[in-house]
Amino acid sequence: MTQSYIDALADDIRSRVPTELVPDDSRELFLIYASLGLAKRERVDARDVHNAWAAWMAARDPAHDSIKPYDELDADTREEDGPFVRAIREAMRAQRDE
Repeated sequence: MTQSYIDALADDIRSRVPTELVPDDSRELFLIYASLGLAKRERVDARDVHNAWAAWMAARDPAHDSIKPYDELDADTREEDGPFVRAIREAMRAQRDE
């Protein structure tokens, strides 16, 4: 079976995130990140990544402490979005350079 473009991009983004940071059963999260990358390209930022994560987490654990607007997060929690921002930007840059 041939992989779709969105699946391929999700896999590429996931491969660019350190393994220890990838949540269990996160296939849907990386599909959301792929969609975000296609929409924002290299302009994706931590707020975008947080909002995408919050949408994914709302279906999994609606009471999670970090489901709140980005501006209400503490600095340490905000920093957790950095590797995902970098992974999306790198994947979109690689796609552009193909």
